[in-house]
Amino acid sequence: MLIPPLAFIILFRYVPLLGLRMAFLDYNPVKGLANSEFIGLAVFKEVFRQPAFYRVLRNTFILNGLDLLTGFPTPIIIAILLNEVRTRWFKRTAQSILYIPHFLSWVIISGIMYQLLSPYSGLVNRWLVGMGLKAIPFLNDKYLWVISYNLIGVWQNMGWGTIIYLAAITAINSEIYEAATIDGAGRLRKIIHVTLPGISPTIVIMLIMQLGRLLSIGFERPYTLYNPVVMETADVISTYVYRIGLLAFRYNVATAVGLFQSVVAMVLVVAADRIAKRFSGSGLF
Repeated sequence: MLIPPLAFIILFRYVPLLGLRMAFLDYNPVKGLANSEFIGLAVFKEVFRQPAFYRVLRNTFILNGLDLLTGFPTPIIIAILLNEVRTRWFKRTAQSILYIPHFLSWVIISGIMYQLLSPYSGLVNRWLVGMGLKAIPFLNDKYLWVISYNLIGVWQNMGWGTIIYLAAITAINSEIYEAATIDGAGRLRKIIHVTLPGISPTIVIMLIMQLGRLLSIGFERPYTLYNPVVMETADVISTYVYRIGLLAFRYNVATAVGLFQSVVAMVLVVAADRIAKRFSGSGLF
């Protein structure tokens, strides 16, 4: 049973690592990896001299930082609130509704959002104009785009996180809640002194993983939501690598940026794990 997932990981995660040497070569597709000239760190020096690289680096940190600030605590709060709901049908229905967006691709989500938030034909702006208000350029203003991007991401991901934290809550021994009830603790005190400490190891692990992705950003979400008007704040590392690597055929530059991104992500994960172990006693490794 382990053969298929192991084969997948080896084929799509480890075999591509052989191509990382492209970042140290004057790569020529005709010559291939074996015959391209070795130029050392020249490609990295070229990348670090480009102002566009620091712009996409800044945008990536900002967008992922906002996702961390808003998207990380949201599923924790929702999971705790759902755990306090005693009506089973409402709880199950709410879980299903929250989880549905996780199964939608970003192409579908972006299409829905453009239909809703378009400044001219979007349903939301048509409703605002109908009320005598001005249309809001949600996806055409560089600052409003950042807010819209963040809230759309929270909506898409909160269901998945909620399921994880609800599973962690159900693993808490019910006798602890009974003991707290006997001691006179209300719902709020049970949440503070039983639920949150009970799921704290899960919170720490999820936080470490989220910090590791602080510099890593998916391609589909920014690419399908951005447009040339907001490129100053919407251009991130993944779209930059796509534009430089696949459209401009600078494969070695794209590989160098990807390698830099991976190294920084690894450093962030290890550092967050060490800090978490020092302060909470639990970590990822």
